Amino acid sequence: MSVNKTNSRAAAQQEKTFARFNLGQRWEHAVLILSTLVLLLTGLPQKYRDMSWSQDLLSTPERLDLVRQIHHIAAIILAMEALYHIGRAIYLLARRKMSAAMFPTMQDVYDAWHMLQYLLFLRKEKPAFGKYNFEQKVTYWFLFFGFALMGISGFIIWFPVQFTKFLPGGVVPASKMAHSTEAVVAAIFIVVWHLYHVHLERLNLSIFTGRLSEKEMREFHAKEYDRLTASQSSTDKKN
Repeated sequence: MSVNKTNSRAAAQQEKTFARFNLGQRWEHAVLILSTLVLLLTGLPQKYRDMSWSQDLLSTPERLDLVRQIHHIAAIILAMEALYHIGRAIYLLARRKMSAAMFPTMQDVYDAWHMLQYLLFLRKEKPAFGKYNFEQKVTYWFLFFGFALMGISGFIIWFPVQFTKFLPGGVVPASKMAHSTEAVVAAIFIVVWHLYHVHLERLNLSIFTGRLSEKEMREFHAKEYDRLTASQSSTDKKN
């Protein structure tokens, strides 16, 4: 029994892992999670003011002001995170120090069709993916444009007088509708789509640990695994 335990521990220690996210990306994800959670918890009660639970929470003007202040602070933090993320991405792409793997390509369309056929039992195997699969790209770009819409509409609601100096007055109620509706859609998308594909379908903790095991790389990112191992093999031969 002790020998088996020793062997299993040795095997676990020898298991190869691959870098997935660096420390900065993990911190960005943490800021994104916390600020988005605070925005939802403070924004949804304001949207559903007719509900009893919202009336209990926002029962006084002081409570309403406090909730709005917290909402605005979280919005500023998220906006700063978004600007940092975009600025850093542009800088790294310009210097060719960042992979363009997150951008959609026609291969993602083929992979989505392949996956649909697999789910309908028309194919026996799932498609092989690179660093990011089409589901992860859908999540990233949906949230990217969704947060952009909420950010723009949110600042219009926050500063209506300033914006209506050069925009028609109808932009304010339109922004309120767009802001709150997109927030609900984003919340549903995160819970139903993102959490399922990341944490329920399989327990993927790479955004916290920064690494994926060799087994996970082979199963979920086979093309990226082949690329990395081929690159490593050519490096070893040169040395």
